[in-house]
Amino acid sequence: MHIVLASSSEIRQSLLAAANVSFSVSEANFDEVSVKDALVRSGAKPHDIALALASGKAEKVSRDLRGLVIGCDQVLSIGGKIYSKPKNQSEARKQLNDLKGKSHSLLSAAVIYEDCQPTWSHVGEVRLTMRNFSDTFLDAYLNRNWPGIQNSVGGYKLEEEGVRLFSKIDGDYFTILGMPLVEILSYLGQRGAIDT
Repeated sequence: MHIVLASSSEIRQSLLAAANVSFSVSEANFDEVSVKDALVRSGAKPHDIALALASGKAEKVSRDLRGLVIGCDQVLSIGGKIYSKPKNQSEARKQLNDLKGKSHSLLSAAVIYEDCQPTWSHVGEVRLTMRNFSDTFLDAYLNRNWPGIQNSVGGYKLEEEGVRLFSKIDGDYFTILGMPLVEILSYLGQRGAIDT
């Protein structure tokens, strides 16, 4: 059974490849910013926003391609506020200062479509606590890591220097990276799409 990843995310592609899953990539032509903004305005919960975005991507690609289409998305939430990817270094600084010394949630949703119908979904949640880093460290961190962190919600990559921003992490590492990989692999195995 053919597996399609509806994402241009290099980290998600590398996670599937490292797990020895054979798949193709088809980026979804999906306006996630507009959809996310509308959901936030309507008061949708972070869990539902993540699920809707992942589902939208998988559904869009499933219209054109056969097989099991995996859509993924990630939402960062703190105190009811939803964060997006920083547009510039100044916005990244503001986000990181907002998160400093506090705990926030990262929710990573995955939805699998087959024949334009959702067949499986999962939302993993991780709690991360940022340490009280200094302004000097933050400035140096941003200078060293921009623009690489521009595509990361919250302005950090845990698999890189971003790990130094944290004092405590509760949850699954793959979920932090944007894909609940263990749960996806379990479903693909049950479906017979990968060997078990």
